[in-house]
Amino acid sequence: MVKALPHVPAVRQRGRTRRLGATERREQLVTTAQRLFAARGYRATTMEDIANAAGVTKPLLYQHFESKRALYLELVHQVSTELLEALRAAYSRANGPREKVENSFLAYFEIITTHEDSFRLLFGRHAPDDPELASAARKVEAAVLDIIEDTMPRDLDPEHRRLLAHAMAGMAEGGTRYWVESARRSGVDRRSDADVAHLAQRVSRLAWAGLRGVGPDEEVTAAEPGAR
Repeated sequence: MVKALPHVPAVRQRGRTRRLGATERREQLVTTAQRLFAARGYRATTMEDIANAAGVTKPLLYQHFESKRALYLELVHQVSTELLEALRAAYSRANGPREKVENSFLAYFEIITTHEDSFRLLFGRHAPDDPELASAARKVEAAVLDIIEDTMPRDLDPEHRRLLAHAMAGMAEGGTRYWVESARRSGVDRRSDADVAHLAQRVSRLAWAGLRGVGPDEEVTAAEPGAR
C-alpha cells in the first residue's frame, strides 16, 4: 500500500510539549493544509484556518510557506508524485497488456480510496479557479493520461488512444467517487486491502473487456431515415 502523508502532532514528554523540528513541523502543516483544502476547497481555506488547525501562529506558518498558493502547489506536487510513482511502479511490474490494466487500476484505487484527502485535492469539486493552480492539477492529469495511454492497442492513431485514455481515467475517477461516497453513507469502512482489490478487479475487468474490442476506426456513415 502507498504511504499516506504522516500526521505529525507535537510530542509530549513528562507533562510538557516537545517543540517539533523544522522538518516535522513542515510535515504537520502540509498534512493539516491537505485536510482543510480537501474539505473546504482552496478559496474557502485561509492561512489563519491552517495555522489554527495546526496549533501554530500565522507568523510560524509563513516561515515555512510564503503564501497559501505556495503551500497548495507543494501539496499538489507531493500528492501527484506519490500517485504517479505508484502507477509507474505498478505498470513496470506487469507482464503483458492485461496486467498493465489490472495493476494500474489497483495502484490507483489503493492510493485514492485510502487517502481521500488526496483524491479531493486533485479531483474535488472545489478546485481553485486560479490559472497557475489549475495548470498544476492539469499537469498531474496529463501525466496520468500518459501512463494510461501506454496500455492502449498500438494500432490506434494517437488521437484515438488519447480519447480512450480519458475515458478510462473517467471510469477510475467515477468508480472511486461512488465507492467513497457509498461507504460514507453506509458507515462501512471499505478501505481494506481486500475491498480495494475487489473494486480494482471489477473495474479493470470492464476496462479490459472494452479494450479487447477496440481497433482502428471503421468507416462511419449516417443512418438512413427510419433505419434501425
